[in-house]
Amino acid sequence: MTKLETSVSQFRSAVRRLEEALALPKSEIVRDSAILRFEIALDLAWKVLKNYLEAVHGVVCLSPKGCFRDAFRLGILEYEDRWLTLIDLRNQTTHTYNEQLAEEIYRELVSAPDLFQALLQKVAV
Repeated sequence: MTKLETSVSQFRSAVRRLEEALALPKSEIVRDSAILRFEIALDLAWKVLKNYLEAVHGVVCLSPKGCFRDAFRLGILEYEDRWLTLIDLRNQTTHTYNEQLAEEIYRELVSAPDLFQALLQKVAV
């Protein structure tokens, strides 16, 4: 299995787990679980994109925002502010001990699975 195939498989599993958490009735434990699963899924999303850009397009990117900008530029993904917002949210998740911030992040997670599924369709191997 190639590096790209492995990362796509891991990402697909992480997206499925995030969707499972978001489908549950909301409670503090579900919220916290969804946020953690989001962190994992987003980290894998940019790593999948990094591996895809390198393997298919010969483009080396070094940061999440850089990888998504390259994907937008190359037409792999349609430009979507939401991706950059999700990256910013991921950077805030280390502060989820703040209840208000945890609630805000949780509310924003609703659209993440759709974006993740769109990325999976583009990089499926």
